[in-house]
Amino acid sequence: MRDIPGAWRRTAGGAGLLGADGAVTPTIFAEMSALAASTGAINLGQGFPDEDGPAEVLEAARAAIGAGANQYPPGRGVPDLLEAVAEHQARHYGIRLDPGSEILVTAGATEAIAATLLALCDGPDDEVVVFEPHYDAYAACVALAGARLRTVPLRWPDFQPDLDELARAVTDRTRIILVNDPHNPTGTVFSAAVREEIVRLAHRHDALIVTDEVYEHLVFDAPHTPIATLPGAAERTLSISSGGKTFRTTGWKIGWLSGPADLVTAVLAVKQFLTYVGGAPFQPAIATGLRLPDSFFAGIADDMRAKRDVLGAGLCAAGFDVSTPRGSYFTVADAAPLGAVDARAFCLELAERAGVVAIPLTAFAAPERRTPYATLVRFAACKRMDVLEEAALRLANKPFT
Repeated sequence: MRDIPGAWRRTAGGAGLLGADGAVTPTIFAEMSALAASTGAINLGQGFPDEDGPAEVLEAARAAIGAGANQYPPGRGVPDLLEAVAEHQARHYGIRLDPGSEILVTAGATEAIAATLLALCDGPDDEVVVFEPHYDAYAACVALAGARLRTVPLRWPDFQPDLDELARAVTDRTRIILVNDPHNPTGTVFSAAVREEIVRLAHRHDALIVTDEVYEHLVFDAPHTPIATLPGAAERTLSISSGGKTFRTTGWKIGWLSGPADLVTAVLAVKQFLTYVGGAPFQPAIATGLRLPDSFFAGIADDMRAKRDVLGAGLCAAGFDVSTPRGSYFTVADAAPLGAVDARAFCLELAERAGVVAIPLTAFAAPERRTPYATLVRFAACKRMDVLEEAALRLANKPFT
């Protein structure tokens, strides 16, 4: 392979995708989805639903295409979606936003995260604090931005950060505290004490807070609390979400960020040179979704809670130790009681022996920090109930005993 210089190398390296020979390796999601396809195993690895979203949302997209919404939308987003995001934040959280200056539509939440880090980090003296294990794009985007990653560990079984460790990680070099709540991959929801400490530390060290809240409507025990609603947080917080998880439209890639106008404009300055715009007919469709009644949002949380319980019961019956998630698509289980010593090797065996594919939690941590997660495995419950019941049955057959 030729030695090709460029930022791609540190980006791939940040995501753990750069092999010892310099070649780029596939993501764990691509690897495990290919394994599911080749073995016929049930894919509980990658977090995408196998059901369509609400009919009203799908029909709104068809209607928008038919009405000619097929060219470039405005750079900040279709006005109706900007209005709908503002209405949503006010209705659910009491957050008041100016649709014209404090909201930006993006190509999914991942672009919002990338554009924000590229816009607000200015080199290796800037640090971004994340909670580990973490969504793999975070490390890649921090590396692409040329900043340094600082991590705070989340530990089995409740995956709540230690406040002293958090305080040590946030320093005067911290530019951004990146928060994913509800959390992927662990399914944890941060406590009020954690959220308050994040705001306190951001003030103390003059850091910004960036929140990834794509699972905001998939919280099982209590309503979601955005950090931006905490006293003193709004002026230094950019909140990110998307329609993909809420409306089961992950392929549409319609996301948004909101916050103070000057921060949003700074991100726009970068975002407009990434995708520029996207998803013209999908933007009004997501606006339709955001205006669905409260019963819809309660219903999707109830549905995911029931799926979590079916999956969790199957994992327990199979002999796993299970960390019951409080939100998101995901359940983390410890395979050590089944004799596992390496989560990745166990996942490869699981596909062959049980016909179920999962993701090793070690894929969400840097190699030098994987030991605490060595036997932990992530399963996705965002599948049809009959699929989860079949997976639970296969697991309950205890192929590892």
